[in-house]
Amino acid sequence: MTMLLQIDGKDVKASEGMTVLEAAREAGIEIPTLCHHDKLKPYGACRICSVEVERKGKTRIVASCGFPVEDGMVVRTRSPRLDRIRKVILELVALTTMVEGEVAGEMKKAAKEYGADIHRFESRFRAKPTRCILCGQCVRYCAEVVGQHAIGFMGRGIERRPVFFPEKARACLTCQACFNLCPTGKIPSETDFVVFDGFSVDDYLAGNP
Repeated sequence: MTMLLQIDGKDVKASEGMTVLEAAREAGIEIPTLCHHDKLKPYGACRICSVEVERKGKTRIVASCGFPVEDGMVVRTRSPRLDRIRKVILELVALTTMVEGEVAGEMKKAAKEYGADIHRFESRFRAKPTRCILCGQCVRYCAEVVGQHAIGFMGRGIERRPVFFPEKARACLTCQACFNLCPTGKIPSETDFVVFDGFSVDDYLAGNP
């Protein structure tokens, strides 16, 4: 079933079951993301992809990566409200992703686009820099696409982090697919960024058991 919706004033045709993000990108309309990947199930962790959706005269903010299209829906991907939301998200996330006062990868690109002051909250919060935004792309790609489950989450709350599991990390020797997924550039720059029981991925890439 084909649906007709409007995105940023443009009439867009979409198939039933598509998300707003998929429909927008198919129409050549870009929506920023940090935790989305076309091969992975929608995750909705970063909220950078938030858009304004209007239905029956009511407007709400939704994560476009997981929100299904509807016939007659009106979508706005940019507005002062959305830009403020994305700007603040980036400023908060920057607290834990900065390295020597800078952010990298997709974070840097997005911060420039939305005029985010990555130092805005430094004096208010004392967050430990980990350069990880917990987008889960590395974990999910390894599980859903590669099928190895060599990396997973460990800990809760502010202690939550992705870890490589030594007993399965041998697969990383020939894979390294997650290296190109990280939106902050952490994995390719620090392959030993997380350890489990004292072993790092660098140990395995070097051939050390």
